[in-house]
Amino acid sequence: MTESETQPQSRLVEVTLDQKSIGHNNADVAHEREVAIFDLLEENSFDLEGHDGGPYTLNLALAENRLVFHIADENHKPVEEVSLSLTPFRKLVKDYFLVCESYFEAIKTAPAARIEAIDMGRKGLHDEGSQLLKERLDGKINLDIATARRLFTLLCALHWKG
Repeated sequence: MTESETQPQSRLVEVTLDQKSIGHNNADVAHEREVAIFDLLEENSFDLEGHDGGPYTLNLALAENRLVFHIADENHKPVEEVSLSLTPFRKLVKDYFLVCESYFEAIKTAPAARIEAIDMGRKGLHDEGSQLLKERLDGKINLDIATARRLFTLLCALHWKG
């Protein structure tokens, strides 16, 4: 059996971020994006509603206060474009970044209990963002929660200004 016969078809095989959306970041931010993409490609469930094909390639972009999913087949032939308003995510992403900054400051000097408490808050906001993304894509793209978590990470990476 070949690898393509054992891999599910409703999945992403390539993920890129629009270079104009990213802006200029430091090496740490670029590394976080690369890790998020690697993790997403390792395991995901991505099924385009009303389309009986896959696997897919995905380019994520920010345009006019929207998150745009440019979806193509594995040969990069465009299949569909899905866009979501960023307005429902705005406060959540802002809060997530604030908690992340607190976390990175805390790991330098704070006691373990304080770091753990901040990390729990960070994970809770990440879960909330993942669920919101999954809900907003309902009827357009079917995802499992693990895929939604990784896509929310990339949404945050597009917003991160370093």
